[in-house]
Amino acid sequence: MKKHVFLSLFSLLFLSQFTFGQKFGYVDTEYVLNQMTEYKEAQSEIDKLAQGWEAEIQQMLKEVEEKEAILQAEEVLLTSELKEERRAEIDRKWKEVKEYQKQVFGFEGLYFLKKKELIKPVQDQVFEAVEKVAKNNRLQIVFDKSGALVMIYTDPIHDYTDYVLEELGLVQTNDGQSN
Repeated sequence: MKKHVFLSLFSLLFLSQFTFGQKFGYVDTEYVLNQMTEYKEAQSEIDKLAQGWEAEIQQMLKEVEEKEAILQAEEVLLTSELKEERRAEIDRKWKEVKEYQKQVFGFEGLYFLKKKELIKPVQDQVFEAVEKVAKNNRLQIVFDKSGALVMIYTDPIHDYTDYVLEELGLVQTNDGQSN
């Protein structure tokens, strides 16, 4: 019996030591990324590309809508055979627009791939800096404040965002300018 009680107390003591020994912190990666000129430039380039693609798609839609309006205006004058041909042509154009839209903005589309190409290297820099800060401060867990994780309360003592900025060479001065 004493052996069982001793083993239970030892296990409880060991587990409580492990639980209380963990150190954690959080970083606001969105804030960090917004301090990086590389991220701002990449985001700007992606936005320009997206606007160009969007304008292209809008032009394609406008052309199809114009063809549809012409068909409706001339419908009474056309034979059923001609109506079917034009309707088929318009349907084919609608399908082309939807396919192009999917190719550009769909999952694994051009927009997604370009974003991944331009932003992933910058994010990798941030995550490497977070890893260094975590190791230097002996953190077992680091939360991302800007992610889907909702933190109702955060003690600023656990905020390691400034350390990550420092690791990236983006130290803030008192006037808000980065060095």
